[in-house]
Amino acid sequence: MTAEERALVRHHLLDVVDPQDSHEVSKRAPLRSAEGRYSVSRFQQQAIAAIEDILARGYQPFLVGGSPHYIQTVVDHLDMPAIPPDYTLRAQLEMRPLAELVAQLEELDPQSAAMIDRSNPRRVIRALEVCLISGKPFSQQRGVANPLYRSLLLGTSWPRDVLYRRIDARVDERMRQGMVQEVRNLLDQGVSHERLEALGLEYRFISRWLRGEFTSEAEMVERLKYAIHDFTRRQLTWFRKDKRIVWLQGDDLTRAREEVGRFLGES
Repeated sequence: MTAEERALVRHHLLDVVDPQDSHEVSKRAPLRSAEGRYSVSRFQQQAIAAIEDILARGYQPFLVGGSPHYIQTVVDHLDMPAIPPDYTLRAQLEMRPLAELVAQLEELDPQSAAMIDRSNPRRVIRALEVCLISGKPFSQQRGVANPLYRSLLLGTSWPRDVLYRRIDARVDERMRQGMVQEVRNLLDQGVSHERLEALGLEYRFISRWLRGEFTSEAEMVERLKYAIHDFTRRQLTWFRKDKRIVWLQGDDLTRAREEVGRFLGES
C-alpha cells in the first residue's frame, strides 16, 4: 500500500509493531515482556479499540485483510485459549523438522492444520503447544462469545488463472519497489533470519535466498509465487466454508455498492 493510498482514508493497525518485538518464538522469549510479543489476542484487543473509536466518530469501519483467523477473532469475538506459553516445550518443538510438526498437528487437530499457514513454524508450534498442554485441539478452544458487531462479510472471487496472474504481478511489483533491500536493511538492524521466517512468505523466501538457499533471485521469486499460490488456495478453501460471505466477482463495484447499501439500510 502506497503513502498516497493510505492518505485517501484513515488506516488503523498499520506499522504498530517493531519487527524485532513481535511473534518471538525462542527460548530467549521469557526475558521479554508479554506486551512485547504480538499475538492474535492482542490484535483482537487493538482492532476492537479501533472499531469503537471509528464508530464513536460516526464513521463505518472496514476490516480488510487476508488471514481468516485474525478476521474471525474480531467478527465472531472469539475467546482465545488461555494457555500461557511453555518456552521449554517450544524449544523442544523448534528442534524438530517443520514437516514433522505439521504431520503431528494434522493428527491432533485437522481443522487447525487445514487453515493455518503450515510454512510458518511459529504458528504451527503455537497450535501444537496448545494441543499438547491442554490435551484438546486448538480449534476447539477458540470459543465464540457474543459478537460485538453486526457484520457484512464480502469476498472477492477471481478465475484461478487471473488470480495467479494478479499474485505474480504483485510479487514482481514488490521486488521492483526494493523488497530485497528492505530485508537487507532489517538484517543490518539486527533482525535475525529466524525472525524473518515469521514475518510472511516474502520475507521468508528473500531471507532464504540471502542465505544461499536458491541459485538466483529469479528462482527465489518463482518459488515464492508458487508458495503464495498454494497458501491462497488453502485460504480460499477455508473462507468458502463460511456461508455468511457474499462473494463478488472480480472488481464488480456495482454489486459491492448494492450489498453495502442494503446492509447499511438494514442496520
